[in-house]
Amino acid sequence: MQQAVHRPVTELFSAEALHGEVERIISSGALGRSKYYGVLLRYLAAAAVKGEPPKEIELAIEVLGKEANFDVAIDSSVRVYIHQLRKKLDEYYRHSLEQRYRLVIPKGQYTLVAVNHGSEHSPRPLVAKLAHRFAYAPALLSLCAVLLAANLISLLWGWRSIDPPYNDPAAHPVWGTLITDEQPILLVMGDYYIFGELNANGNIARMVREFDVNSPDDLEELQFTELERAQNYLDLNLSYMPEGSAYALTKLVPLLESGGKKVNVSMMSDLTSSDIHNNHIVYIGYISALDKLAEMTFASSGLQLGRSYDELINRDSLQYFTSDAGLPGEGEAFRDYGMFSLFPASSETQIVVIAGMRDAGLMHTAKALTDYRSLNELSAAVGSGHTQSLASFEALYEVFGVDRLNFDANLVYTNSLDPKQIWTKSLKHSSRSL
Repeated sequence: MQQAVHRPVTELFSAEALHGEVERIISSGALGRSKYYGVLLRYLAAAAVKGEPPKEIELAIEVLGKEANFDVAIDSSVRVYIHQLRKKLDEYYRHSLEQRYRLVIPKGQYTLVAVNHGSEHSPRPLVAKLAHRFAYAPALLSLCAVLLAANLISLLWGWRSIDPPYNDPAAHPVWGTLITDEQPILLVMGDYYIFGELNANGNIARMVREFDVNSPDDLEELQFTELERAQNYLDLNLSYMPEGSAYALTKLVPLLESGGKKVNVSMMSDLTSSDIHNNHIVYIGYISALDKLAEMTFASSGLQLGRSYDELINRDSLQYFTSDAGLPGEGEAFRDYGMFSLFPASSETQIVVIAGMRDAGLMHTAKALTDYRSLNELSAAVGSGHTQSLASFEALYEVFGVDRLNFDANLVYTNSLDPKQIWTKSLKHSSRSL
């Protein structure tokens, strides 16, 4: 990758050309709904033409409309807006390749400079992307190592002699369509978006997770609607996954690759409607991280969420399934639940949900779905061993354990699903979103 050389804007753009570039960026919609980003970009461009980099207090008063007594040591609004504008510019140029030069806001500065387009955005290998994603969370490096180990296990699995069909979970009707047809498989990992909170010195004091903030756009919306509470929040381009996801990967990847298909991986935060339309989707993660798949998963379900994501309710019997595995005391027994759901996303693709309220439920569900005997027990509980009856159904496992160890589990609920309800409700939701 070429090292970007920052050059004064006036060396590469005339005042007229710079104005045109700024207006193109604003009119593209890349800066989002807030008026401040467009005003801020125009202000930085005008200052760059004059050769007079603005001060933080000037941006606060003249762009953000702060009072003259604004204290930059206490209020980090300017730093937050500059950080977000820097990211929005990077994203704009990542999808716009025709320009020879691009505008950049160097980190730690409040000025606009120019670089050769492409110098900072050469394609990065997967490892580099993962390293960037988790740059702010060294503790997650161990998880990355586990995920890499899962790939290695998958590779080694392929060298084994194939088990007889009667003992091969990949040959079971539950997995038959996904393994044998021509549609690609996309593993979707349920991740959680987290962001930083700045202290009075502008440094990251802690990381924050809020269930209502699941993307940079959500954080930006929060900053505009609740500025006083969220003004010190900062997007770190960071997410994390539960530990149980790594275990589930080691169980599922070999099975999914046994048919010779390529299995791709995506984070839930990156999942698109196109992905769902063009791939079989296999979700791994907590129920609380279903996000874009939640409405489809529960559209035809006999279950509904209770008071939290650690509770499901049987709609017919009103039976409660509540996990207490969140914070079990040392040596204390706990109960958790794992959910499995299989249903069509379209006439050609299916969605498989392997989820838990917590790690114990997730891990057991992944284990059960990759064991031929457990699959047979599941299909018998659904009511028939025929492939047709296994096209759309859901199940719930009750898992018991002590500390972090599972010692028993039971299949406590199964239910057939009606795909027509799934599609009808999804279409109504889509029409409301347009």
